[in-house]
Amino acid sequence: MAAGGLSRSERKAAERVRRLREEQQRERLRQVSRILRKATAERSAEEGRLLAESEDLVAELQGRSRRREGLKRRQEEVCDDPEELRRKVRELAGAVRNAKHLVVYTGAGISTAASIPDYRGPNGVWTLLRKGRCVSAADLSEAEPTLTHMSIARLHEQKLVQHVVSQNCDGLHLRSGLPRSAISELHGNMYIEVCTACTPNREYVRVFDVTERTALHRHQTGRACHKCGAPLRDTIVHFGERGTLGQPLNWEAATQAASKADTILCLGSSLKVLKKYPRLWCMTKPPNRRPKLYIVNLQWTPKDDWAALKLHGKCDDVMQLLMDELGLEIPPYSRWQDPIFSLATPLRAGEEGSHSRKSLCRSQEEPQPGDQGAPLSSAPILGGWFGRGCTKRTKRKRVT
Repeated sequence: MAAGGLSRSERKAAERVRRLREEQQRERLRQVSRILRKATAERSAEEGRLLAESEDLVAELQGRSRRREGLKRRQEEVCDDPEELRRKVRELAGAVRNAKHLVVYTGAGISTAASIPDYRGPNGVWTLLRKGRCVSAADLSEAEPTLTHMSIARLHEQKLVQHVVSQNCDGLHLRSGLPRSAISELHGNMYIEVCTACTPNREYVRVFDVTERTALHRHQTGRACHKCGAPLRDTIVHFGERGTLGQPLNWEAATQAASKADTILCLGSSLKVLKKYPRLWCMTKPPNRRPKLYIVNLQWTPKDDWAALKLHGKCDDVMQLLMDELGLEIPPYSRWQDPIFSLATPLRAGEEGSHSRKSLCRSQEEPQPGDQGAPLSSAPILGGWFGRGCTKRTKRKRVT
């Protein structure tokens, strides 16, 4: 006899009864589900009686269906009609003019116009991977700051935007001419590697993607500090990691900007990651003292109910209308004026073989082998911070 008073054979019999009941419940659930998929007029009297006897199962299945439909609607892209979008942009322009401290939060949606896929859109990385499809390769060295990037840089120049907090690793805010002090790249920058042995940390801006050899919990790039010889590491923050670097993450400036903000403009972010950072939303303040929130996104975000205004439109379209409304010209991007070339530290002799990524060059023409900054391989390739997730999930980085 066991401590519970049942013999081994009795316990096995009780287990068989439990499993039989579970299987009967599952079969009943399947029957009810098949009946509910039929139109009411097509159901037999027997099926009607079964539904009446299974009210709990009917309620459970209908609840599941509503949740699925809700999730499906959240993934759909919605566009405001042109007149409605213009009306909303006029309201947004008024908020930008009247803001005392405007902070902009940006996500992958502002870079789609640069042919960098987003993550949760219809053709986003996560969306395609959930469908079992692979992410196509893209050459990130061909990506350039978009109209939205250049508009934000102009708004900062005009002192209408005080700070930019970005989830993107593509370095396009830096390349748009936005000052380093005005950017918090919370998830890192694919063009920057650092020496953490030096105090303060020594940064090396490169003209190529430094993440070729890096992954989750493996950040060494294969190059060494010019000052102390210690291994250099990338600046990317992966899922499951906590960003600890001062720059380019610049969390201190992001937190200070959020605490001072009276207006926050979110551009192209699903906010599913940013919502997890309470410091960015002033949640310790009473609701009536928190910043007014304006969101530009084609899809649902978890902050929609908090927003003073939600604009359903593409970021470039909205920013073009906004800049027109503000009477500001959007500066064109020029590779000859791209700050990354003046910020970059050249590789030392012997380091040319430390990467095979395609390098940026000032002209659109390919650099010749042996030229300064010429790549060892010109094969198009997707930046390491992004594309390797197609084959190994642990190598995907943080997104929006």
